[in-house]
Amino acid sequence: MSSCPWRLLTAHGTAVGLPSDADMGNSEVGHNAMGAGRIIQQGASLVEAAIASGALFEGQAWKELVAAPTLHLIGLVSDGGVHSHVDHLRALVREAAAAGVKRIRVHALTDGRDVSARSALAWIEPLDAEFLQYTREGSDVSFASGGGRMHMTMDRYEADWEMVARGWRCHVLGEGRPFATASDAIRTAYAEDPKVDDQWLPAFVVARGGEPVGRIEDGDAVCFFNYRGDRAMEISRAFEGGPEFDAFDRGRTPRVIYAGMMQYDGDLGLPKRFLVQPPAIDHTVGELFAAAGVSTFAVSETQKFGHVTYFFNGNRSARFDEQLETYEELPSDNVPFDQLPEMQARAVTTRAARAIRQHAADHIRLNLANGDMVGHTGNFAATVRAVECVDTCIGVLVEACRDAGAILLVTADHGNADEMFELDKPGKKVMQDGVPKPRTSHSLNPVPFVLLDPTGRWTLADFPGAGIANIGATLLVLRGLVPPADYLPALVRHVD
Repeated sequence: MSSCPWRLLTAHGTAVGLPSDADMGNSEVGHNAMGAGRIIQQGASLVEAAIASGALFEGQAWKELVAAPTLHLIGLVSDGGVHSHVDHLRALVREAAAAGVKRIRVHALTDGRDVSARSALAWIEPLDAEFLQYTREGSDVSFASGGGRMHMTMDRYEADWEMVARGWRCHVLGEGRPFATASDAIRTAYAEDPKVDDQWLPAFVVARGGEPVGRIEDGDAVCFFNYRGDRAMEISRAFEGGPEFDAFDRGRTPRVIYAGMMQYDGDLGLPKRFLVQPPAIDHTVGELFAAAGVSTFAVSETQKFGHVTYFFNGNRSARFDEQLETYEELPSDNVPFDQLPEMQARAVTTRAARAIRQHAADHIRLNLANGDMVGHTGNFAATVRAVECVDTCIGVLVEACRDAGAILLVTADHGNADEMFELDKPGKKVMQDGVPKPRTSHSLNPVPFVLLDPTGRWTLADFPGAGIANIGATLLVLRGLVPPADYLPALVRHVD
């Protein structure tokens, strides 16, 4: 920053297609925006609009779900707005009850990652009361099971199928510690382990008379109500996979009507049923590069591999051109991120630096995941180590680019490690005895965008209001291509 032109870019809210500027950015929408070169209305916005208009409840998938005697709703219960929103869950329950569904069972994944670390009761307790009121009015509504999002169900990129297996055993088979209510389960977990946060709550089931109230049986309907795809695909595969499914032993596999809030992978058609059409993202940077004969090398460790490939390419799993695109995934370590805050950053950097020096591709993109993944732990000391590691890695990439005469762009898909504590704000007290509260969620802060050009031909364009969606046109312009008319302006210009 002391020697290169740089600026700040908006990476949250309406600048990345989310409903409002109070919504935090996230890795999915961030990479979508960078790769699309324009603002795409994202899952949260699309689901909100479909609920408000009633279109969601007029579709064939919803009609099939509410025709079953029991509807199971599985998903992340918070207002974080990254993977799901609790208001969407409320709408599904309300409309299912109105449609006459006899039994509604909610399988809650607690958050603590996109919201405060121990905030689950802010949603679970009111929902327990609301569900009881539905039951008094004639619809049998109840929580059925639950546990922390990093403990069960919400794995991604096949990093830890055992997470999904734990979720399956809890949600489907009814295996878990029994409690009278979901609120009781969470309060007990807090009391027994003062260090556990919502991400890691152990599996529980709600039971009556010693029996779980919400095992999933033949003929039931199941809806996974998260709209974001990366952590929804594996559990969807478990429900929709036939005898060929071998990621884990499912034991009893009920025959159910399964649907996702959205289709999580269009190339794979996963899941077959879904309630809201996902965003259609065409003429992405990757597609335009392939059409122009520009070669690409994308590399990351498992935790962010799908972001530099699938999400950057507009939620597309397949390559645009097998000959021009090379993707390399380095396996992430299966340990808590604050125990190894360096993660695989050095290995990813070594591979990228080698490709830069060898001129292995015209366009190279990588993601160093440390600031995001370690930042989510709320562990300040570990996050310092993570950022120091990334700083060292950036130094390696800078030298490689200078040696190769390559242009380097350094940015982020959202904020996280930049804001590691929560402070009291007007109307919101979070500190205890003046001590800041560890923050585990993303921030609303803008992200840096730094240009290193050893050739001296490029500098930054000067215009207000830019966001990370402007990066798409920037990449095209740097490769000598003309961006499509609907792309946002490029962030660079030729030096006068």
